[in-house]
Amino acid sequence: MRTVPVLTGAEAAQLITGSAVITISSSSGLGCPDAVLEAIGQRYEETGSPANLTTLHPIAAGDMYGIKGIDHLCRPGQLRRVLAGSYPSGGSKLDPPLIRELIHNDQIQALNIPSGVLFQMHRAASTGQPGVMTEVGLGTYTDPRLEGAKMNAVTEDFVQLMKVDGNEYLFYPAINVDVAIIRATTADPYGNLSYEEECSTLGALDQAYAAHNSGGIVIAQVKRLSETQLATQVVRVPGILVDAIVVDPDQMQTTQTVYDPALSGEIHRDLDDIEPVEFGLEKVIARRAAAELQVDAVVNLGFGISAAIPRVLLEEGHAADITWVIEQGAVGGFPATGFAFGCAFNPQALVQSIDQFTLLQGGGFDVAMLSFLEVSGAGDVNVSYLAARPHVTAGVGGFSDIITRAPKIVYSGYFTAGKKDIQIEDGQLKIISDGAIAKFVPEIAQVSFSGEMARRRRQEVLYVTERCVIELTENGLTVIEIAPGVDLETDILAKSGVPLLVSSDLQRMSPALFRPEPMGLILSRKPSRIAHLLRQSVPHR
Repeated sequence: MRTVPVLTGAEAAQLITGSAVITISSSSGLGCPDAVLEAIGQRYEETGSPANLTTLHPIAAGDMYGIKGIDHLCRPGQLRRVLAGSYPSGGSKLDPPLIRELIHNDQIQALNIPSGVLFQMHRAASTGQPGVMTEVGLGTYTDPRLEGAKMNAVTEDFVQLMKVDGNEYLFYPAINVDVAIIRATTADPYGNLSYEEECSTLGALDQAYAAHNSGGIVIAQVKRLSETQLATQVVRVPGILVDAIVVDPDQMQTTQTVYDPALSGEIHRDLDDIEPVEFGLEKVIARRAAAELQVDAVVNLGFGISAAIPRVLLEEGHAADITWVIEQGAVGGFPATGFAFGCAFNPQALVQSIDQFTLLQGGGFDVAMLSFLEVSGAGDVNVSYLAARPHVTAGVGGFSDIITRAPKIVYSGYFTAGKKDIQIEDGQLKIISDGAIAKFVPEIAQVSFSGEMARRRRQEVLYVTERCVIELTENGLTVIEIAPGVDLETDILAKSGVPLLVSSDLQRMSPALFRPEPMGLILSRKPSRIAHLLRQSVPHR
């Protein structure tokens, strides 16, 4: 049988020619083939080759906390164009990554393509299809009538608007791939790859197909080699697709995590040592958002304040009542937070990201629990761009894929931004001094979510804040609940940058949200999809 050569990173870098199109499998630090990327960057530093590269990243390659990823390729002249679902991101006090500086200074072309769509563009390229036609991104910054997904002035047009049978779609052209750089845990002599210590396979298989079927090459970075053929059922990428292996025994499982077997589903972790969310405004918001869930619901979880919801449910005794689906591929389990976000402890399954996006884009789940930066008067949401410090947000990621057909979306965030003194006392909210920056504003910096498209699709949309709950209705943004101790006119309507409607059935948020002890959360049960069929099939006695 054909065997696959084991190369050093430097030898693998020699395989890449100038002007190549390279696809890189990664999700920030998760699964990042950093040793290979470092070797490519080092070769360019020494020889000036390979230059003028185009790179594809369905999810960000590298982070801002030790795994450089794409920043290895950011020497002047090395990159020509980047298409990414997300980009390395981090705290506002950190210096921006090199890739952000290249984009900001118009030194390269850059597009922010929804992650699921970018994965699907690989499948299209693999099979000779012209591209991906989808509703994902309609009415948002991806739409060519707005920004066309372009991140600076030098980026050429890419996304196209099309009509079929009178319905509008966006068309994302497929891109032929010359090199795929992927990562796994183990490779056998024949190039077969297993992922036993990985939190996800991400899109490695489809990225490998895209390169292989285009006549390109596949380079796989692994942690170790097996002297014998891997067991059939553990192989996730077959060796027929792999051209070279690079071994990095020190590769990290994900950002700031060398290896945790509970994240890769190898062992079961007791959740008793998970710290509860500290009592404060974020916990109030996460609690109120959690109250929108049902037992047995399938729920997508986003970054930001919404990431605290699983810990709220754990504290309330409902951790096992929700099945989480995370875009990186985890199904079930308990979503990790912080640097390990995108992974889950004790997952029931780890599917490919591209297959997870099939579920998400099709609306095959119940609720999306997401966060917001700012909201317009039309209900549009910005999650992808912070003008003052762009690197604080990763970009759109899988957000557009998730919200397009989500039956219900619950956004979490503060009502205002800036320095504020808001206290919680005796089950009430006391606003001593408020943030000076409105987050409900006439115009947002970037449209990541279109309120108009949501109304057309009859999606249920809520915006949960520390002082009120707002619903997107046919008539506009409508306040449906206010916190105890809050004055509707002074603390909400006057502090909004846009007019808000007020429900004729305005309710008070539960005082239990604003007390430090567990709130005694009670969730209704999601109706069974087959119960009525089972009842019909029971014979009469």
